[in-house]
This record gives sequence, structure tokens and C-alpha cells, in this order.
Amino acid sequence: MNILLLGVGLQGRATLYDLVRCPAVTRVVAADADLAALTRYVDRLKSSKVEAVGLDARDPTRMATLTQGMQAVIVLLPVSFHVPVARLAIDHGLHLVNSSYPPPEFADLGRDAAARGLTILPEFGFDPGIDLVLAGQAVRELDEVHEFYSYGAGFPEATAATGPLRYKISWTFEGVLKSYLRDAELVRDGKRVTIPGREIFAASNIHTVTVEEFGGLEAYPNGNAMHYLEALKIAATIKNAGRFAMRWPGHAAFWYPLAQLGFLDDAPIRVGESLISPRSVVRDLLEPQLQYAENERDVAVIRVDVRGLKNGRRRRLLYQVIDFRDLPSGLLAMNRTVGFTASIGAQMILRGDVRKRGLASPLSDVPTDVFFGELKARGIVVRREEMDW
Repeated sequence: MNILLLGVGLQGRATLYDLVRCPAVTRVVAADADLAALTRYVDRLKSSKVEAVGLDARDPTRMATLTQGMQAVIVLLPVSFHVPVARLAIDHGLHLVNSSYPPPEFADLGRDAAARGLTILPEFGFDPGIDLVLAGQAVRELDEVHEFYSYGAGFPEATAATGPLRYKISWTFEGVLKSYLRDAELVRDGKRVTIPGREIFAASNIHTVTVEEFGGLEAYPNGNAMHYLEALKIAATIKNAGRFAMRWPGHAAFWYPLAQLGFLDDAPIRVGESLISPRSVVRDLLEPQLQYAENERDVAVIRVDVRGLKNGRRRRLLYQVIDFRDLPSGLLAMNRTVGFTASIGAQMILRGDVRKRGLASPLSDVPTDVFFGELKARGIVVRREEMDW
């Protein structure tokens, strides 16, 4: 397998780490805008199969050169590059995997990919990614689904949850802050409900989820659940549903007034003689204070809770993944669950485990037994519980 990796930041380093350890992968071209940092990391990996190159994703000629001899590309770049890179991959005969939500253009690109016998697999990281595979599996096990709850979480374990926020960064902090103003779509008592981004941290929108290892965590609405209910073909029977993120208690009470006061807004305001984005001030002030020390671990949690009828009985299925930072490698749990998953996706396509050509979905096109086995081989275990409801 010859695989091109575009973007070797926090999550991309885990992808590269995984690729070099897989015997079936014979060559990896790893490309990043920060070639010096990439080279230092590649030197640490001590693998002859990796070639580190500088990346200018805005240069189509340079990008086309990188595709030569490659079979698949894993894209961990900002979303603005995803459509042009997908077009490039199709033109040069490469399968594609990324960990982000697909833009509308991927529908047409999927048809072009299918015509070329290629697979585009977006949303294949942590959340979205592992959560969608679990959701698809849980839904298929029930005859009729009445309630659907999906949770994703990244936070420091208790001993590392120092400071007033009890939170540290395992993802791009700019992306985290953007998500704190994102509208949410839920189903409550059979009715579709839209929660404006400024209100996702309101007390009325928060509930507590008990996860055995951590006790009570607070959950807040996280994005649009309706799209997935429709894709899973369960929208007609759903009474209650939502996608949520989880944090240590107190997170919502801190961020709600900041959202209300405009601290998360991106539109610049005048400060003296300068125009400054309030969100950029929050980001630049807090980001240095919210870094993990080398001996601190983060936690990544995915929890899918689906309830309905099975063989005429009310049943509840709970799928859950909990992962912790691997201190010897330094890889955070979030790095592992995103980066390893993207690596697994490319390998499953090239091995033929993922057979769908065109635009594929983790909800339906990834064989769960194979995927769960790949996660387990990397120390990431999927737990399943079934009970009366």
C-alpha cells in the first residue's frame, strides 16, 4: 500500500505513527506546511518507508506531483481544501479518506469517483467517525428505533483537570470555539427543535450523563442530529434524539455568559485603533494555558445510546469507546481515535474491506467486525451493553 498523507498536525501525527507500524503499508508520503516540524517527527519514527515533503495545498501542480505512485490519500487539512483535493484525487486515481463532515460538493464528486472505481470516505475520525459506525450498528440491531443519543467527549482525566476550566486542548482550539456557537438540531417529544448556537450552554439544554469511570458529566447539544436520523432511515419513528458533547461539570456555566456577551463572535470590533475578533482574543489568551503536560492524559469518549423495539420487546443498546493518552508515544487519546481511524479507513479500502465505490458513509459502508478488530489491535476497545428499556 502506497498512501499519501496531507496534513501532519495533532491528529495527522497519529495517522503517520499508525501507517509506519502497519506491515501492509510499504510507502508513505507525508506532507505538511511545516516541513521542519514534520521532519523532526519523522526522524523520531525511524522508518525508511516515510518520505517527508513540504506542502503548499494551494499549488495544484505541486499537489499533482505528490499523487504519483500513490493509491490512497488521507486528508487532514482545513476544510477549505477538501473539495479541490478530492477532485485531484479522483483525477489521479486515488481513494480518499478524511475525518471531516462532507461539503455539498461531495455528492457530485462521489458520482465521479464511482465512475472511476474509487471510494471517498469522509467523516472517518473520532466524532464524526467512530460514533457513526457505532450508530449504524446499533440501529441495525433494532427493529424500530424510538430514541437515539450520540455523545462525543474530549477532556482531561481527573488528575489532569487542573485550573478553573477543568479543560485542556486536544483539538484545534479555534475549531472548539467555533463549535461553541454552532446551532443544534434535536428531536424532543417527536418535534424537531432548533437550538441557536448562543443557547447550547443554557441550563435548560444541559443534561447529566453518568459514565462509570468518571461519574456525572454534563452534556450539551452538538450539531445537527437530523441529517443522521434521515440517513439511518429512522426519522419517522424517532421520539427523542440528539448529538451531544460532554465535559466535566461547570463547563456550560462558564461558557454560556461568554457566548451571550459576544466573546465567541468572529466579527471584528474596534479596540482603540485596531479591529479585533473577540474569539481570537479568547483563543490567544486561553490556548497557551490549556496545554497538556507531558505526563498528563486526556480522555476520549464515544457513547451511542439507542432505544426501541427488538422482537416485540423494548430494548436499549449502549455502545461505548473510552480511550486514554498513550504516554510512551505521547499521542493523546484524541490523536489516536482520530488519526488511527483515518489510517484504518485507508487500509480497509485498499484491502477491499470497504467495497462501496463513490461516496461512502461510516453509517453503512464500513464492516463493523473488521473495524472493531482493527481498533482493538490498537488498544481501543468497543464495549456493548443490551438491556430492557
